[in-house]
Amino acid sequence: MANFDKSPKKVVVSVGGQAHTDDVRSTAREIIQDARDEAFRIKKSAEEETRKIRQESLDIEKRIVQKAELLESRLSQVEKSEKDTGSLREALTRQEQELSKIRSELISKLEKITSLTAEEAKKIILENLEEQLKNEIAKKIKEAEEKVRVQKDIKSREILVNAMAAGATDWVAEYTVSTIKLESDEIKGRIIGKEGRNIRAFELATGVDVELDSDTPNEVRLSSFDSVRREIARIALEDLVKDARIQPTRIEQLVEKAKNQVALDMSETGRRAAYSLGLYNLPQEAMDALGRLKFRYSYGQNQLIAAIETGKIAKKIAQEIGANDVVCATGGLFHDIGKTQIEKEGTHVQLGVELAKKWNFPKEVVNCIAQHHEDEPFTSQESVIVHVADAVSGARPGARHEPVEDYVKRLTDIEKIANSFSGVDKAFAIQAGREIRVIVNPSAVDDAGIVKLSHDISSRLEKELTYPGQITVTVIRETRAVDIAK
Repeated sequence: MANFDKSPKKVVVSVGGQAHTDDVRSTAREIIQDARDEAFRIKKSAEEETRKIRQESLDIEKRIVQKAELLESRLSQVEKSEKDTGSLREALTRQEQELSKIRSELISKLEKITSLTAEEAKKIILENLEEQLKNEIAKKIKEAEEKVRVQKDIKSREILVNAMAAGATDWVAEYTVSTIKLESDEIKGRIIGKEGRNIRAFELATGVDVELDSDTPNEVRLSSFDSVRREIARIALEDLVKDARIQPTRIEQLVEKAKNQVALDMSETGRRAAYSLGLYNLPQEAMDALGRLKFRYSYGQNQLIAAIETGKIAKKIAQEIGANDVVCATGGLFHDIGKTQIEKEGTHVQLGVELAKKWNFPKEVVNCIAQHHEDEPFTSQESVIVHVADAVSGARPGARHEPVEDYVKRLTDIEKIANSFSGVDKAFAIQAGREIRVIVNPSAVDDAGIVKLSHDISSRLEKELTYPGQITVTVIRETRAVDIAK
């Protein structure tokens, strides 16, 4: 607020300065007017501020009143709710009392009717309730088991179908009589040779039966229960026909060459079979033995095909369920490897385990071989898988055609008996086991001795074997002199 000094002022007027005096007065009036304007503005601003404060006070007071009314309303509601809750509590108490009364009356009536105490009645009720729950639980368990069984069957079918598709092989084995085509029927005469010496030398060297049937021109058939011998004879005879020098010495040379060729072929076949399952760095002996399965059959089923199928199926199943696919593939491929050891005593399972240990196969693979026919309890998931894969491969339609395993064993036993005698060099079962040809060492058995030898072999065969028809025992003693002109 401006302060104005109202004390009298002295105005000094210079002599002769009237104009100056008027200016001073004018300036004083302006100052006074400005002071009045400033005072008016200050007063108006104060009044406006006062009005705002008053309005805010009114608004605050109004809100306080509204809140007070709201609190009173809510308080009324709470009091009403408490009153209602009390009423409900009283009603519930009355209902509980009534239910307790009814329960007591029912128990009393039940005791009167059944002559049971409360504990006995309670026990019966609980037993009935337990029985009802048991039936309900059993029903639920049965439903769950049925659902799991259906899902299990569907999933197992999927796994087996995928495994069988993965186990498909891309070649078919020959297990019938080997047939060789000739350019002309005249070659048969050269194969027979003078007085049959060529054909006799060929049969002695190979251990197969050569059939020259006039009803089948330009064709020679080789038959033997041993597929390896038949393959060697086939290769040797084809080479002889091409060579045209058919005579005993040349026959022996080409038969030896054919044996080496078949041995190499079996080794390569075993290697390809292992590689087809992704198995590498296997011992050479193992692959050689595996290749020999190419010439082994069980109930008409080629054993190499069965081994590859079993390995592929086992590997696929292992991949589907998360087992060790390498162990399964190896165990499946070599599960019947003991069948290559036809010259040894023991089951193919025992012989297979013996070979696997010899080749230092892992224990898990050895167990797969030992347990694939359930001769021992399963020790791992992989052993079960190999067992299943073997069953799938052998049981699928078309896998096996006829029971020839006993036939092969009988012919093997015939040869084994003949070879067991002293002085015997070689023995071959031919004519489907109806004849056994025995070649003796001429320095160990004389002409008189071969008669007794044939009788002794016949007697052993009659005592130890069972066979259809009869077996002709032919003992051959041959002295040959060979020299070389240089």
